[in-house]
Amino acid sequence: MARITLDHIRHAYGPNPQSDKDYALREVDHEWNDGGAYALLGPSGCGKTTLLNIISGLLQPSHGRILFDGKDVTNLATQARNIAQVFQFPVIYDTMTVYDNLAFPLRNRGVAEPEVDRRVRDMLEVIDLAPMARRKAQGLTADQKQKISLGRGLVRNDVNAILFDEPLTVIDPHMKWVLRSQLKRLHKQFGFTMVYVTHDQTEALTFADKVVVMYEGEIVQIGTPTELFERPSHTFVGYFIGSPGMNVIPAKLDGNRVTVGAETLSLDYVPKAAAGAKTELGIRPEFIRIGREGMPVTINRVEDIGRQKIVRADFAGQPISIVVTEDAEIPAEARVTFDPTAINIYANSWRVGREG
Repeated sequence: MARITLDHIRHAYGPNPQSDKDYALREVDHEWNDGGAYALLGPSGCGKTTLLNIISGLLQPSHGRILFDGKDVTNLATQARNIAQVFQFPVIYDTMTVYDNLAFPLRNRGVAEPEVDRRVRDMLEVIDLAPMARRKAQGLTADQKQKISLGRGLVRNDVNAILFDEPLTVIDPHMKWVLRSQLKRLHKQFGFTMVYVTHDQTEALTFADKVVVMYEGEIVQIGTPTELFERPSHTFVGYFIGSPGMNVIPAKLDGNRVTVGAETLSLDYVPKAAAGAKTELGIRPEFIRIGREGMPVTINRVEDIGRQKIVRADFAGQPISIVVTEDAEIPAEARVTFDPTAINIYANSWRVGREG
């Protein structure tokens, strides 16, 4: 396993890039711990697959270096980096048996046959394919084939990292949950460094110890699921994480006072925002209380989603979402209060802290 260092990595697919807009991947300068489980999360086109391909060696960055355990591997080919990669669609040998598919990477590296047999049999049990060991892969379902792809990456004990590029796209919803749980268990069991690319926040938040959120070619936050939910560093993280996403409302600051339309709230700190910055208030729908006291809102509709309801309303001329329990009372002349500890203040889309 390896500690992965991304040393001022940038990449442009076109020649002679002149500005940030010309880069598919803007500057990335981070270090990921040996044995960590990371998810690269973001919408299509944000740069996550470009970054994964740079780590694997399928792509050489326009600028910067990539290091494994302090060794510069920027110019090394994929095979020299000792990487296992699982792609969006299963890449297996249909004419081989399930057993031989798993044995192939070991035999290709000259592992002794008794050791090959031991590891393959262990992995067949782990991925729940032991009864199919002698079946040809050609007739298997998409999720069974993807299990083989996962097993081929995990059967080796000498890899620096295992990279997953949206590996559950072709899997049905129930099996996705099963495979995510298995991956989490396998990570704890083997301690591989794992990097998992996805645009699905559920996959990212349930798999990874740390989620790397990407937006427009850059990393906007690396954090635990709790950190991303409670303290989004960027308004995009607030929008993208959660369902519904964070409410982001234009606001004016005056010391510790925040004004939204005709309403004013007091904070227990003074936000550190530069003069002239575009300022916004962010609050999760889960941290807004609706009742008969507080600030007035106009309710537009209520969406019943089972154990909860989502109230869509207008507050100070701005649309907001509020999450309430299924049996919560929603008054005709409703008012809201914000949990003051859950309010985030943003300047030019980035979360600001306290003065001083």
